[in-house]
Amino acid sequence: MWSIEKKIEGPYDFDQVLARNALDPLRAVNRSERSILVPLWIRKRPVVIKVRGTGDVHSPSVRIEGEEVKYRDEAVKEIERIFQFNEPLQPIHDHFRKTSLAPIFEKHRGTPLVLDFDYFESITRCIIHQQLNLKFAYVLTERFVRTFGTVKDGVPFYPLPEDVARLSPEQLRPLQFSQRKAEYVICFAEKVASGELDLQQLVKKEDGEIIRELIRYRGIGRWTAENFLLFGAGRKNLFPKADIGLQRAVQKVFGLKERPTEREMEEIGKEWEPYLSYASLYLWRSIEPGA
Repeated sequence: MWSIEKKIEGPYDFDQVLARNALDPLRAVNRSERSILVPLWIRKRPVVIKVRGTGDVHSPSVRIEGEEVKYRDEAVKEIERIFQFNEPLQPIHDHFRKTSLAPIFEKHRGTPLVLDFDYFESITRCIIHQQLNLKFAYVLTERFVRTFGTVKDGVPFYPLPEDVARLSPEQLRPLQFSQRKAEYVICFAEKVASGELDLQQLVKKEDGEIIRELIRYRGIGRWTAENFLLFGAGRKNLFPKADIGLQRAVQKVFGLKERPTEREMEEIGKEWEPYLSYASLYLWRSIEPGA
């Protein structure tokens, strides 16, 4: 067993992190303990890491714990990347204090851009969520993971690409996957498992290159590619203008009669650059349950 204490530059609201993750039934969140169990694939081995908040918004810190010391350094590096512990939020709050989003940035102060736990998970989940309401998207994703993934210490892990690549669409159909969506998920897994698509190398490229590369594959459009850039690669200036939830958030914040068009979204978002990803995050947060 190993444990380290990590101090973070404030503001950083770990309770907001837990609140957002608690919306997903696959996330092992304990709000009373202020902790989350994170499933990591390290060297093809399932490793569970516990992250527990030990500070407050202005003087934040966390305790990171794991079982096997041999995975410690890799695990800590991944946890720091996922939870963006080394990305100061103060300059971002200073920027938005002068914009039309100042009120929601004050209300949700210290909410970081927490990333998906794995690149393959990030895109697979986006493919599953496409054109579904959020409630059923979570249900379908949970069925997929609990049927074909791994569970360790009660924590569910998304299946590895090679495991998904061996499936047939007929195995996904009983879960209420459409034939096409089942094919998309399996096809994507095949490309990753074969090495044709190297996600570790992909994230090193520029935004435009990543989008062009991803949309070559069946079932991946611009919405999925942009969401991967935001929540997979952690890019700072992404604003998925076609996202209906984001449009509804803008409509609510600005008191618009109708959802804004993509062109209107682009115009509205100009004052938020170069931190459009944080504008997206805080807008989504403003309409989520418990916000």
